[in-house]
Amino acid sequence: MATSPPPRWAPTPSPSRPLWGPSSPAAGSDSRLLPPFRAMPPTATGEAQPPAPPAGDGGGRSGTHAGFDGIIAHHPEDDDDQREDIRRGGGGGVFITWEDVWVTAVDGRGKTATILHGVSGSARPGEVLAIMGPSGCGKTTLLDTLADTNLRSKGDILINGRRQKLAFGTSAYVTQENVLMATLTVREAIYYSAQIQLPDTMPVAEKLARAGDTIQEMGLTSALDTRIGGRQTKGISGGQRKRLSICLEILTRPWLLFLDEPTSGLDSAASYHVMSRITGLAAREGMTIVAVVHQPCSEVFELFHGLCLLASGQTIYFGPAANATEFFTSNGYPCPPMTNPSDYFLRTINRDFELENEETRTVSKPSAADEAIETLVSAYKSSNTSENAKKEMHDINEMGGVMLRRKQATFLTKVLVLTRRSFVNMYRDVGYYWLRLGIYISISLCLGTIYYNFGYGYDSIRSRSSMLMFTGGLLTWMAIGGFPSFVEEMKIFRRERLNGHYGVSAFVISNWLSATPYLVLIAVLPGAIAYYLSGLKRRVDHFMYFTLVLCSCTMLVEGLMMIVAAIVPDFLMGIITGAGIQGIMLLNCGFFQLPSKLPNIVWKYPMFYISFHKYALQGFYKNEFLGLVLENNPGVGDKTITGEQVISVLFETEMGHSKWVDFAVLCGMIVAYRLLFVMIIKVVDILKPMFKGETFRCHSQCK
Repeated sequence: MATSPPPRWAPTPSPSRPLWGPSSPAAGSDSRLLPPFRAMPPTATGEAQPPAPPAGDGGGRSGTHAGFDGIIAHHPEDDDDQREDIRRGGGGGVFITWEDVWVTAVDGRGKTATILHGVSGSARPGEVLAIMGPSGCGKTTLLDTLADTNLRSKGDILINGRRQKLAFGTSAYVTQENVLMATLTVREAIYYSAQIQLPDTMPVAEKLARAGDTIQEMGLTSALDTRIGGRQTKGISGGQRKRLSICLEILTRPWLLFLDEPTSGLDSAASYHVMSRITGLAAREGMTIVAVVHQPCSEVFELFHGLCLLASGQTIYFGPAANATEFFTSNGYPCPPMTNPSDYFLRTINRDFELENEETRTVSKPSAADEAIETLVSAYKSSNTSENAKKEMHDINEMGGVMLRRKQATFLTKVLVLTRRSFVNMYRDVGYYWLRLGIYISISLCLGTIYYNFGYGYDSIRSRSSMLMFTGGLLTWMAIGGFPSFVEEMKIFRRERLNGHYGVSAFVISNWLSATPYLVLIAVLPGAIAYYLSGLKRRVDHFMYFTLVLCSCTMLVEGLMMIVAAIVPDFLMGIITGAGIQGIMLLNCGFFQLPSKLPNIVWKYPMFYISFHKYALQGFYKNEFLGLVLENNPGVGDKTITGEQVISVLFETEMGHSKWVDFAVLCGMIVAYRLLFVMIIKVVDILKPMFKGETFRCHSQCK
């Protein structure tokens, strides 16, 4: 009976990992070395797929695959076709190889430490490669290096045999920490993410179908309408959070998936279900999956195709996971019967808990773990397993090929979806704006009753200026109260930006648009209470200006806190930093000390002119005092004094421009603060490698 040719992402057979395993199909080979590949859906690649050949049409080749549902026999002569297909960019999978990779880092004392010592390996489509080892051995560092996260590295890392950047949709990185928006339901989180990631050319029905398929693959159907939960409310379980994190990154069906401890915090049953679904996903979609796994149970270990075992940054073993036990046995470390292999491997090479007695210290005798690491590292370097791994890397690199960039949603679509998602989050998060609104109303009631009905006496001058100062300065100061919620949103932004979902510009614009209605509400409602109770000018146009300035000041503080969040991600330190910056600006706005009395160096130039409180206060003064006639201080000159005389002589307000110029300056500062936030994010991306070390990749001979 004739067979069909293998799928384009079918693993290339090698001496170390033959496609059929050590046994023949008829003998019933180990199924986890042979994932049941099926044809990739057309929506996974965005390309039209050729129809499957009819039964009996094997393309001129014949063979048997009876008894293996969904498993396609491999013909050696197909290798040339597969290599040529990948060279043309038609291979629907990603091969990644890394050779002689070294990673160094600088500790807090300025000393350079080597984390990875010349590790090598490869990963292939349709398979799951597990990176294992004791804590601190360099597992996550290797994963970050392969994912190109700007670590100080040296070595040769190739994608389909070429040095190239990972484009959007071709790779995804699921971090160990589940960074999710707590106020959304599982359904909302997935559907919003689908709209952001999937292209506009894909029909809405197809996007919903893709999201539904992904939900079923990760077993989240029962939790669809449950809120994710966070620091304030309970939500879905830890296992569901992990599966949701994975679900959000596989919507585009990336060819290369990096997972940092996907079983962390899960029990053995949940770990097995998560990893079994990941393994099935790799088989169905032809994904190349590289996962850092910390001490899996035996059932989970059996799901892995390849194993990269590290200790102290060195390769203990790299090859088929099924052959690891035999490698340890052949080198004098047999795994006891009825023992989980992963437990035994880690216990053998873990030297963190070795007991050092006095005799050991005296003779400097190496520990058992040190001896095991030295023996196994040397044995691996001279083993056939290492040679087979090198040959496999060479064969993969010879295939060449190009990386195809997947289409994604347009900038406008991303902005609209992000705006809607952020608006929903702000509405449901009480601490974002609603708590602030309640406090603002309370303070406005206090202001209105304390300064109730100023009148037009000489004392009303001081009352008016104090009330306007408190409104424009101290009231907007409280905008830092939403900083913790914004920090959580920043974490989500960093995770999604890491995977290329959207850029910093889309985030800034969407956050600005979604926050504006709440900021207007905060300005209008409390502002009206304080404005009319205190007896400020009762004309509508004056109240509108008062509201606009108050709203712009609140936006400015939010922009300032965005900048602080980009530099100081810890919310407690960020609140202190933001409050300190505002305090300095407030002191130099011209209220506590007249502008002419400020020291020229630093405090007047430039602090007085870059303080947004200065423009808000002077705008308030012009809006309120111009046109007023007030009673003068008894016994001093005329019986009355004009408002223009008050603000120009007593308050030293700049009268060379109108109040609308002050408002325009505030609007310009709003834009400037947002642009500064974008610039800081960009600069941090550039400077990050300098703090971690310069990032470069080269051939192994440039060491």
